[in-house]
Amino acid sequence: MKNILVPTDFSAEAHHALRAALQLAQRVGGNVTLLHVLPIPDAQGSANFSAFGGPTNGAELPNAYGIDRIFVVRLMEVTRQRMQQLLAEAAQMAPGVPVHEVLDQVEVDEAILKVIEQRHIDLVLLGTQQHEALERFFASSNTEQMVRLAPCPVLAVKHATNLDAVRDIVFASDFSAEADQALPGLQQVRQLFPDARLHLLRVTDEPAGEARQQINDFIARHQLPHAEAVLMEAGSINGGIEDAARKLGAGLIVVPTHARSAFSRFFQASIAEKVATDAAQPVLTFHL
Repeated sequence: MKNILVPTDFSAEAHHALRAALQLAQRVGGNVTLLHVLPIPDAQGSANFSAFGGPTNGAELPNAYGIDRIFVVRLMEVTRQRMQQLLAEAAQMAPGVPVHEVLDQVEVDEAILKVIEQRHIDLVLLGTQQHEALERFFASSNTEQMVRLAPCPVLAVKHATNLDAVRDIVFASDFSAEADQALPGLQQVRQLFPDARLHLLRVTDEPAGEARQQINDFIARHQLPHAEAVLMEAGSINGGIEDAARKLGAGLIVVPTHARSAFSRFFQASIAEKVATDAAQPVLTFHL
């Protein structure tokens, strides 16, 4: 996870994500790309001016410089200043970590996916806000979209986070046959946090003995050090993951997912999306 992408809207949450990205980059000898997406001008414009400065009705006077165009130019200037401030701050926080900036003017999801491909990004680190159910019903967050669409792992953080202090990690799965496909991603996590205690969590309403044996078989099969089986009864999988992480004092939650419905119900993207947006802890998701 050496090439790290941090989309920023200059919010406090995005700043938390940048700090976390710099911590990881220092640990692995990586680099960080800062992406800001400028708003797309409204093609319909306002009642008087188009997005590019011309009047919506009638011809523009020669050499006219429209109000909207002035706004766009000024917005670009201010954005570049704020990006330079972030680059300077990053240089102070993590000397020696290369930090690059990218500005784009497309839809946010499109911009992120484009940078992932062009810069061979290994990890997207998102600052996100916890959403109420009503908010999620009306508008899908960028975090949920990235969990679903990004071809690389996505780490969502909501608060100021010290990843160097992570001592307990919750890895949530149903430990069915498909769970073995999560091993490469889990191994990456172990490399980043080699001394952390790994809690292999299954949210279940099945007999405890059988469920625990599945987890222990997974541990033995893949020779996982510092790992223990954890069972949690809950009304929903995502709720059980959040409850377990809170009770265990976890510094990181890891949730594998897959968009294909042929996989176990646990690996549906919606579960990872809900955990990533609802849990207070940093949440790492990746596709099988």
